[in-house]
Amino acid sequence: MMTINVAVLLAVIVVMRLRRRTQARSRVEERNTALLVLALGILIAPTPLGQGIVDGIGQLVQGVSQAGS
Repeated sequence: MMTINVAVLLAVIVVMRLRRRTQARSRVEERNTALLVLALGILIAPTPLGQGIVDGIGQLVQGVSQAGS
Protein backbone atom coordinates (compact mmCIF):
# COMPACT_ATOMS: atom_id res chain seq x y z
CA MET A 1 0.00 0.00 0.00
CA MET A 2 1.33 3.43 -0.94
CA THR A 3 0.92 6.42 1.33
CA ILE A 4 1.00 10.05 0.24
CA ASN A 5 2.38 12.75 2.48
CA VAL A 6 -0.17 15.59 2.46
CA ALA A 7 2.55 18.25 2.74
CA VAL A 8 4.33 16.90 -0.34
CA LEU A 9 1.06 16.76 -2.26
CA LEU A 10 0.26 20.36 -1.32
CA ALA A 11 3.78 21.46 -2.29
CA VAL A 12 3.34 19.92 -5.75
CA ILE A 13 -0.04 21.61 -6.16
CA VAL A 14 1.37 25.00 -5.09
CA VAL A 15 4.30 24.72 -7.50
CA MET A 16 1.97 23.79 -10.36
CA ARG A 17 -0.34 26.72 -9.57
CA LEU A 18 2.51 29.22 -9.28
CA ARG A 19 3.98 28.21 -12.65
CA ARG A 20 0.97 29.72 -14.42
CA ARG A 21 1.24 33.22 -15.79
CA THR A 22 0.08 35.99 -13.46
CA GLN A 23 -2.21 37.55 -16.07
CA ALA A 24 -4.14 34.28 -16.44
CA ARG A 25 -5.12 34.13 -12.75
CA SER A 26 -8.35 35.44 -11.30
CA ARG A 27 -8.76 36.80 -7.79
CA VAL A 28 -10.40 33.57 -6.72
CA GLU A 29 -7.42 31.57 -7.97
CA GLU A 30 -5.02 33.91 -6.17
CA ARG A 31 -6.98 33.50 -2.93
CA ASN A 32 -7.07 29.72 -3.29
CA THR A 33 -3.33 29.63 -3.91
CA ALA A 34 -2.74 31.74 -0.80
CA LEU A 35 -4.89 29.36 1.25
CA LEU A 36 -2.98 26.35 -0.09
CA VAL A 37 0.34 27.98 0.81
CA LEU A 38 -0.97 28.75 4.30
CA ALA A 39 -2.09 25.13 4.75
CA LEU A 40 1.31 23.93 3.52
CA GLY A 41 3.04 26.18 6.03
CA ILE A 42 0.89 24.83 8.85
CA LEU A 43 1.72 21.25 7.85
CA ILE A 44 5.47 21.90 7.52
CA ALA A 45 5.91 24.05 10.66
CA PRO A 46 6.06 21.27 13.32
CA THR A 47 8.44 19.08 11.29
CA PRO A 48 12.25 19.15 11.57
CA LEU A 49 12.35 20.78 8.11
CA GLY A 50 10.01 23.52 9.30
CA GLN A 51 12.06 24.10 12.44
CA GLY A 52 15.21 24.33 10.32
CA ILE A 53 13.57 26.92 8.07
CA VAL A 54 12.49 28.96 11.09
CA ASP A 55 15.99 28.78 12.58
CA GLY A 56 17.55 29.81 9.26
CA ILE A 57 15.23 32.77 8.85
CA GLY A 58 15.87 33.78 12.47
CA GLN A 59 19.62 33.78 11.89
CA LEU A 60 19.18 35.77 8.68
CA VAL A 61 17.04 38.39 10.43
CA GLN A 62 19.51 38.57 13.31
CA GLY A 63 22.42 39.10 10.89
CA VAL A 64 20.56 41.82 8.99
CA SER A 65 19.57 43.61 12.19
CA GLN A 66 23.16 43.50 13.49
CA ALA A 67 24.47 44.81 10.17
CA GLY A 68 22.00 47.71 10.32
CA SER A 69 23.12 48.87 13.76
